Amino acid sequence: MNISMIAARSLNGIIGSGDKIPWKVRDEQRLFKKITMGGTLIMGRKTFVSIGKALPGRDTIVISRNKNFSSDHCKVCPSLQVAFAEAKKLAKSIFVAGGGEIYKLALPFVKTVHISTIETQAQGDIYFPDFPTKDFILIEERKFESTINYIYQRFERRNQITNLYKT
Repeated sequence: MNISMIAARSLNGIIGSGDKIPWKVRDEQRLFKKITMGGTLIMGRKTFVSIGKALPGRDTIVISRNKNFSSDHCKVCPSLQVAFAEAKKLAKSIFVAGGGEIYKLALPFVKTVHISTIETQAQGDIYFPDFPTKDFILIEERKFESTINYIYQRFERRNQITNLYKT
């Protein structure tokens, strides 16, 4: 099962301020849509509520310990492990899409990290985990000019890359 993570963070690692994204960047969300379309999104309840609905063209799995939480057009799971198992049944690309705690829990399990770094020092209270780590290698990097410039990077887990070259 190939699990990816997708996020946007500021230069100082902020990904959110309460239930809001602390920037508006033209076309950055279009990149998110292009990468995740047709896949399965896994996100925490707070992230889902901040979006307000399941995103079109993708299956959505929401992680919540609240047994009474439900939402139309998405599956609710009590833990990341259960969410991974449910996503695997759908046989589509899997993308962990937030928030901060879910990213921390998921990082040891992901093979690919798609990250956009917004070129601003944002104010907020939700952080992306320290990244990149020595376990990942940069595979792709693109710079985008926008209302706030940003850099998109794709990292792959290092042991996945080196295994490709073993004979």
